[in-house]
Formats: sequence, C-alpha cells, structure tokens
Amino acid sequence: MSQDLLNEQKELLVRLFDEKSYVPMKLKELAVFLDIPKTRREELKKVLDILLEEGKIGISKKGKYGRAQEFARVGVFTGHARGFGFVTVEGQQEDIFIPAERTGGAMNGDRVQVITEEAGTKGKRPEGTVFKILERANETIIGYYQKNKSYGFVLPDNQKLNQDIFIPQGKDMGAVTGHKVVARITDFGGERRKPEGVITEIIGHVNDPGTDILSIIKAYDLPQEFPQEVMRRAQLMPGEVDEREMEGRLDLRLLPTVTIDGEDAKDLDDAITISRERDGRYTLGVHIADVTHYVREGMPLDEEALKRGTSVYLVDRVIPMLPHKLSNGICSLNQGEDRLALSCIMEIDDKGNMLGHQVAETVIRVDRRMSYGQVNAIVTCQDQALKEEYGEFAAMFRTMKELSDILRAKRRQRGSIDFDFPESKIVLDDNGRPIDIKPYERNAATRIIEDFMLMANETIAEDYFWQELPFVYRTHEYPDPEKMKRLGTFINNFGYAIRTQNGEVHPKEVQKLLDSIQGTDEEALISRLTLRSMRQARYGTICTGHYGLAANYYTHFTSPIRRYPDLQIHRIIKENLRTGLTDKRIIHYERILPEVAKRCSAMERRADEAERETDRLKKCQYMSAHIGEVFEGVISGVTGWGLYVELPNTVEGLVHIGELKGDYFVFDEERMELTGERTGVRYKLGQKVSVLVKGCDKLTRNIDFLLAEEE
Repeated sequence: MSQDLLNEQKELLVRLFDEKSYVPMKLKELAVFLDIPKTRREELKKVLDILLEEGKIGISKKGKYGRAQEFARVGVFTGHARGFGFVTVEGQQEDIFIPAERTGGAMNGDRVQVITEEAGTKGKRPEGTVFKILERANETIIGYYQKNKSYGFVLPDNQKLNQDIFIPQGKDMGAVTGHKVVARITDFGGERRKPEGVITEIIGHVNDPGTDILSIIKAYDLPQEFPQEVMRRAQLMPGEVDEREMEGRLDLRLLPTVTIDGEDAKDLDDAITISRERDGRYTLGVHIADVTHYVREGMPLDEEALKRGTSVYLVDRVIPMLPHKLSNGICSLNQGEDRLALSCIMEIDDKGNMLGHQVAETVIRVDRRMSYGQVNAIVTCQDQALKEEYGEFAAMFRTMKELSDILRAKRRQRGSIDFDFPESKIVLDDNGRPIDIKPYERNAATRIIEDFMLMANETIAEDYFWQELPFVYRTHEYPDPEKMKRLGTFINNFGYAIRTQNGEVHPKEVQKLLDSIQGTDEEALISRLTLRSMRQARYGTICTGHYGLAANYYTHFTSPIRRYPDLQIHRIIKENLRTGLTDKRIIHYERILPEVAKRCSAMERRADEAERETDRLKKCQYMSAHIGEVFEGVISGVTGWGLYVELPNTVEGLVHIGELKGDYFVFDEERMELTGERTGVRYKLGQKVSVLVKGCDKLTRNIDFLLAEEE
C-alpha cells in the first residue's frame, strides 16, 4: 500500500468515527459497512492499528473501534514501587489511576493506551486499564545483580520499575551478587511472566568507590565522553582571541569588569560592569560569553550540545554540555584575558525602571575574578581588609548592592515569588564517601548576580517579543486551579488564607503567603507545598510570561556555556544584529525552534532528576554512619504510611506508621495529620520532633527514622 493511499484511508476512517451518527463497530462490521471484501480485511486491520498507535482512534474491551476519547486514551505510564501506576494524558488535568492488576505489563515511562473505566468523582481520580503498550521506554535497566545457582535477577535501581529482570544461565557476563550491571531486556514478559534480559555491562561492585554515581549516570543515559570528532574540533579551538576577531565589535576592555561566582567555578560565562551617574541613573552591563563564535550551527560541537541540552551538576562531578577546552578555556571569561562577549547594557533609574538598553557584540577583559564569599564580606560584613585589597572595586560592589536591592524591591512589588529554600552542599572524601552536609545559603552577593541576570533575561525577551522574530522563551504558566484550591484548604488549618480571583491566584498573593509564614514552624513545609502546587517552567517559542517571576517576558540569555537555549538565542540575536533575519532564516528558525525547546525542556528535567538522585544517594550514605543517633527535625510530610521528617541539614527520612507505638493512628488527608484513635495524639506538618536513625537502605536510597521520644 502506497503512503498516499494509506494517508487517504486513515483520513477516511477518522472522519467516519467523528460522525455524530457513527456507532462503534468491530472489524468485521466495519468491513461490511465499508464494503471491503474478506481478502482486504488485513489491509483495514493494518490501517486501524496504525491509527491506534497514533492515538487518533480508540478500541473498547469488546474490540469495537471508535473515537479515541470514547474508549482509549494515549498517555505515559508512571509506575510505583507498590505495583500500581498512573497514566498522564496530554491536555488532561487529572492522571488516570491504574491498579496493580490492570497495568497490562506496562513499565515506567512506557507510552500506552488506557481505557478509562470510572469517571473521576469529587476527590477521586479516574481509574483505568492499560489496553495496549505502544512504545517501550526501558530497553536497558540499571540495577543490582543477585545470583542464584543457575540463573539470576537484576533488581532495578529505579523504584518505579517494580519488576525484577530474570537473567537466564549464561547471559550474566560472569556477574556475581553485589555487582551493579546494565541489563538489556529481550522479552518484556506478561501478566504472569517476569521480564527477561541479558547483562551487557558490569559497572562495578556495589561497594567499589564511584560505582554508585556511575550507576545513576547510566540509568539516566547521561553522556560521559564526547564523540571523537567533537573532541578533535574542540582541540582545534584557539587558546586566545585573535585581533582580527575583535574587528567591528564594541571595545569595552577599559571598563572595570568583574565576574562573581562560586569559589570552585571554572566555566565563567557572565561578567558585570556598573556605574552610577550624578542624576541617580545606573548603567548596568551584563556581558555573556560569545559561545556561538566558536560553536557554529550544524557543526559537530553544536549537534552534541543540542543532544546534551544542558550541563549536569552531580555531587562529585560535572558532565559538561561543551568540552573543557571551550567551557573552561576560550569561552570562559577568565581574569586578565581578552574575551568575546554578547552584551546587554541597560540604563536604569533609581526606582528600577528601564530607561533604555543596547545589545551588542563586544570584546571585554575581566579585571577581577571574585567569589560570592568575598563580595558578601565586603558589602554585608564590611570586611576592612578586603575593602582595602580591592580598592575601587569595593565601591563598585556597593553600587551593585544598591541597584540589586532596588531591582528586587520592584520585582516583589509586582508580585514576583521568592522561594528561599535552604540548600546543602555534600562534602565527599577522596573515595567519594560523604563526610559532611553543609548548609548553602544565599547571600547578598548571590542575590546581586541573580537580580542582574533576571534583568538581562527580561530585557532581551521583551526586545525580541516586540520585534516579532522567532525566539525561545522561558515560560511558567499559572498554577492548576484545583491544586491551588487544595493548597488553600490545607493552609486554612494553620490559620492562613490565599485569595483567588476568577479561580486564579495572582503571584502577589503567593508572595504574601510566603511573607506571612516567615519565621514560623510551618514555614519550610508550606513553602514546599506551595512550590509543589506550581507548574514546571519550560522552554517554548510562544511568549506566555513567567508566573513565578510575575514577568510578562522572560528568556534564558545568560548561560550559553551550560544551557543550549541560551546558545540558540545568541545565534538569533547576533544574526539579527549583523544583517537582520531574512525571510528564509525566519522560516528556518520557525521550523527548528519548537523541537529545540521541547528537547531542552526534556534534557533539563533529566538533569534535575539525576542531580536529585545523586543527592539522595549521598545523604543516605552519610546517615548510615549515624545509625542510632538522635536528631531534631520537622515533620515535612504526612501520609497513610507514616511521617516524613526533615533534618536541618536537608536530609529527609520516614517514620513508618507501624513504628508509631501506643495507639492506632488514622490518616486525615484533608488536615494532613495522623491522629491516635484512643489517645488523641496528633502528628501534623511543621511539627518539631526528635528522631533516631533506625537504618538506611542504600539500594532504595531510603532512610528510616524512629520517634526518639518513644525510644
């Protein structure tokens, strides 16, 4: 059957099923209705199967075909360690709950067709059955190998994959119990058969240094080595800027210029210049490394950068988007070196209003490479020795602090939300073992850079929105009204309220809530629940604004060394500055940008998940050295199976409901409390408790606590 004929038949069937008078039919009935002879029924079946896979039609449990929304919906299956799962259907707010006995052998991440059997009543999710698996997501599994006499099993690291993988005799590469392995699935099994596979790689023994992180890297398919051709191109890059490359650029090398980064940062992609005029106006220059001068569109370096999407910052290493020859060399704004930049120079009044801006290709030279700690010591602690050491730059840092405070106040006034969560830095020894977890707090210096980068990002986004050119924006949509309604119900238990208008919550209302809980026992808890009520920010080609920042226009312009969207828009900006975008180039960007945005959003999520997983792993390892010790904590989660308690160092563990002694405890979902039926003892979110570390499971990365008072 030709492609044209296939498309014609697909359209015919879709139109037929969309007819109001159409009644769902089985294959035989449909063939009779369409006057298709028996000899050609297989062709009809083939077309119907293709439409089912594409999610354009559905099929009932009795085999009747009809519109997709009548029977089966297409979505992504998310598994749970207990066997059940959920299917997320694009465009549908509520996930569909899939009981363990009705998953149809689906594994986490699979694209499936699901038949909804029960409409969601108030407070209850719709329920369904996986009817067909359209696309498998797990060709390989990373896990712990367990050897039996003549066969073995791989226990997946990913707890959402709740089935062990059977490894037949002779398919284990000689692995022994305790090895972390990569297994390729050869048979996905069925309702009564486990998936079967072969081991393709032995990562190392579970107790070997580095095996733990390497397992996570492989589980998330994070690229470690750059392809040979990419490295060859990187090695050809110059070590310094040639005079000819500076021609036609705005020369800013005489302006006092600084970078402010973490102490151990090596890829410095933003530099700052600032001055204040007598009339109170500030001239702020945000100068970003011109990575696109070296990473040209369509070349191997560019293709690999797009494939990676972002640099990944794991607890013991960085997996860079670009080879070190670029990221730490010619593209890094190193002190004392001439560097090519793309600059956004802004005129801002003393109220934080933008008076004008200029975007230009520039050449800069950084005078001082500063750390956050040094700058904070100067502007906050008034460290006299440092002020004398940096002379005129100390005054420059004070000017930065002035403007930063103005910009932050203006953002807060319009409703920008500031989630100031405690973060942690996990300190490892030479063998990768965690020896300390230190709190990492934002200070005046980190806020200065944050405020200036936000200002540049907003300025660039607004500029290109009004030019009506193809672009990549950073968007954050209004939260789901149902989630905000549930949040409102919950915070009422603590005496707080959040105002809605036409079912929506303005970001200013969220910030008011965060301000009102500052310093209270429930602050961390309500902040986290509020954050979980938000949608996830993503990249897109349509400027819909950024809810969390209360910004109408936002993009990512400031980190092209480590984020591909920034690199992509630099290319558009430079092309527009030089010659303007021709109709041909506009069509080109309109064609490629949707896929670029989609891929970069996916790669960002992958990086975030891998980073969180390595943190969980190392926190579990750290607490395993403190079993039997008592810590003060706060109840951060209450569920039907127990209490989650968070310690000041950000470690979280579970007090299982079976370990709550002296009573039978009942879970109140609306109030998020566990209450003793006889004693009336209540455990609620935000409550301070003392816990004893009972145990740590390094395979599942779970930490178990006991309430110390009961011990």
